[in-house]
Amino acid sequence: MKPCARNDGSMQWLTFESGLTIVELMISMTLGLLVVMAATALLLSSKVAYVTEDEDARLQETGRYALDVMARAVRQAAFENWDKDDAPVQTRLQYSANVIGLDARTLKESSSGIDAPLTSSINGSDVLAVRFFGIGAGEHGDGSILNCAGSAVQEPASQETAEEDRGWSIFYVAKGVGGEPELYCKYRGKKSWTTGAIATGIESFQVLYGVDTDGDGLPNAYMTATAINALDGGAGPEGAGMQATGGRGDARWQNVVAVKIALLLRGTEGSGTPAAKAQYDLFGKEYADSNAANDPGTRLAVADLPPTLRNRLRKIFTQTITVRNCVTGSRT
Repeated sequence: MKPCARNDGSMQWLTFESGLTIVELMISMTLGLLVVMAATALLLSSKVAYVTEDEDARLQETGRYALDVMARAVRQAAFENWDKDDAPVQTRLQYSANVIGLDARTLKESSSGIDAPLTSSINGSDVLAVRFFGIGAGEHGDGSILNCAGSAVQEPASQETAEEDRGWSIFYVAKGVGGEPELYCKYRGKKSWTTGAIATGIESFQVLYGVDTDGDGLPNAYMTATAINALDGGAGPEGAGMQATGGRGDARWQNVVAVKIALLLRGTEGSGTPAAKAQYDLFGKEYADSNAANDPGTRLAVADLPPTLRNRLRKIFTQTITVRNCVTGSRT
């Protein structure tokens, strides 16, 4: 403002308003846009980091839980209750194997055990089944021996019905709700076979079996189910009715003393980055280099997946589980 003399001799203040030139306005807008873009980039980066961290934690929790459920089931394989006052019901050689597997297969919910497997497996995922006796009479036993669904298994009514009364814990991968692959637990319910999802986002489920070839109780080699079935000496002393997948009297599976499990889990859409790992070897690069061609699913290349599935966070989980009980049974 500046003073100005009026005609009557008095003074008044005049106000002058100044604005931005077009150049100044353009510069200001440019700087403002740069600030907004920087803030947006920071926000997006923070969001991606949060989503990745959240998905990583979820995958860690899911993977550990899935391995824990399967480990508990495998450790129960061939269980017999020797704490009874009278003679326990025992596993006999003519019974079906206590640890049974299928390569690159999936199952129907309604089929009996692992009978009638389907070839439409997800990324060559395998099937793992274990059998064991329960403890306690009554409909649910005493609750100390559980199947993969957490349901108690009762002890057999007699030695004559032991084979049919033994519990089952079967694991396989199939598409679940929304098309996501899920790890399922299959077991024999009160009236029929039942399945329940254990974990979601299981892109590949692979199993190797530690075989004891010299009788010292330690695994000398880890083999696929197909390789075990190709061994000589499939029929035991009562091999009638033996099936190709751990059927009754199948001596090939009675030397399995350990189980090696590998899981490849994937996160939700957009949880990974295009520059993420391009190849996943579930049992390690050395095994995949030698066996991936004959053991589908042990090596997964992201480029071979549909484009909508590539931009996802992925993690591999592995565990080797010792079969605590004598898989050969009581040899009676």
